[in-house]
Amino acid sequence: MRLREGNALQLAIETHGRAAVQGIGMSGLYPMLCEPRLVESIWGGQRLAPWLELPPPHPERLGEIWLVFDSNRVSNGPLAGVTIAELARAHGAALVGTRPYARYGADLPLLAKFIDAADRLSVQVHPDDEYAHTVEAHTGFHGKTEAWYILDAEPGATVTLGMRAPAEREELAAAIADGTVEELLAQQLVSAGDLIFVPAGTIHAINAGIMLFEIQQKSDLTYRLYDYNRRDARTGRPRELHIEQALAVSRREPAMTAQLRPLPLDEQRDLLVACASFALERWQVQGSLSAATDPGSLEIVTVIAGTVQLAWGKETLELRRGTAVLLPAILGAYRLEASDATVLRSYMPDLPALLAVVGAAPGAAPIFP
Repeated sequence: MRLREGNALQLAIETHGRAAVQGIGMSGLYPMLCEPRLVESIWGGQRLAPWLELPPPHPERLGEIWLVFDSNRVSNGPLAGVTIAELARAHGAALVGTRPYARYGADLPLLAKFIDAADRLSVQVHPDDEYAHTVEAHTGFHGKTEAWYILDAEPGATVTLGMRAPAEREELAAAIADGTVEELLAQQLVSAGDLIFVPAGTIHAINAGIMLFEIQQKSDLTYRLYDYNRRDARTGRPRELHIEQALAVSRREPAMTAQLRPLPLDEQRDLLVACASFALERWQVQGSLSAATDPGSLEIVTVIAGTVQLAWGKETLELRRGTAVLLPAILGAYRLEASDATVLRSYMPDLPALLAVVGAAPGAAPIFP
């Protein structure tokens, strides 16, 4: 059932009754689990399903799991079955936060996912907001800056990140045409626990043997430069390239943001990266950890090790490894409890305030204004 814009609560009311959802249009939004989107890919692996204990059926080559995205449906509580996009339109800043609302309106700004690369992903690049909102405005997507937290990597595994040296557009175009583009690109060794920041416009690829968590802007705009001459199994034809778009948006220079060192915020929390579009923190939960959402932004809390009890008000929710929960900006105080667990917290930051808190100048911390 598709709900009309501005009427996202109707399904919940019809399903659970008006009394059950009383207050959810004002301050009754709650921590929401989402039905994940499973994506089969030509390069996908077989590690995510057992790691997450997914019941069959699931794709044999499970390349991506979209944990939180605007078309995902809520799977818990009175709003089960309603999409995040419908809730964003109905609740605006109460759900997404005042900062995303001022920038994008009633639109979920982030996408959180897991990726398992048994083979190399294509050499690709993503546009920034300006290009996405003009040339690709019909898609409804934003630009795509992203960050990867490496969960597991085979020995010697690498990511492709930026150019070895600055190059002219004509040089890059010629290398794409004759199949030598890899010779122009830099490789970065990675291991579990590394953080890789990929600003829009950076030519990149996740290579074989890597499983990771990705936080990114809400976008599925990908321009392939090179795909190792692979063919689509369904059509038998070479996979589509997007060379003109890629040349238009690429930063033809070395990446300035390879592996980043975590910045300790306290004994339990590290800042991994922050930019205008998102911040990512790693929390070690041993016992109890209290926090609160900022009215300026929603939060996505993803468990990557152990099991966590999330508590807010008089309610609790168990979060197992691989579970992501969307915390509405209006939620306020909450608490995480675990004997030993690791979670990743994603949100849209107030960068000046964050810099003031950490007492660092831009460039002296993993913060990119």
